[in-house]
Amino acid sequence: MSAGWIILIIVILLALIVVGIYNSLVKQNEMVANAMSQIAAQLQSRWDALNNLIDATKDYAKYESETLDKVTKNRTGVNKDSNPADVAREESEFKNALTKVYAVAENYPELKASEVYRSTMDSINKYEDNVRHSRMIYNDTVTKFNRYIKSFPQNIFAGMFGYSEKTYFENEAETNQVPRWNK
Repeated sequence: MSAGWIILIIVILLALIVVGIYNSLVKQNEMVANAMSQIAAQLQSRWDALNNLIDATKDYAKYESETLDKVTKNRTGVNKDSNPADVAREESEFKNALTKVYAVAENYPELKASEVYRSTMDSINKYEDNVRHSRMIYNDTVTKFNRYIKSFPQNIFAGMFGYSEKTYFENEAETNQVPRWNK
């Protein structure tokens, strides 16, 4: 075999390695985006449940309905391109909205006794658990991505192709607790 063929084989092998690493980077990055999309879907479901709760609450609290309408207008809208800071802002908005609904419910004992109110609160609690689970999946996915781009030889190509470490969700005291309504 001539030196030309050996060089050609080495170049082809290197090209295949680079293509394989690039494809793996794309795949890992898409997995992180997908994990964030799952969080966005859970947040949307949670807001939908809160909107249902607000609709049920409006029947009891006609004069407070304007306040309740404003509650859902403050949403930030998380999507697959969002980051943990965007989700944290969304979490804060949701907690504020839920607190306002709780305040209205405290003024209307018959509302708290309502089956619609109780079942909707159960749904919100379920979505809170789903959001927490989705955040754990996101962090696991980010761990795999970050580990991959830090490993040799991927670390060389990750920088060349514009991939950098992803940010994790940090544990915050208020995100560790699901809002609960004392029955």
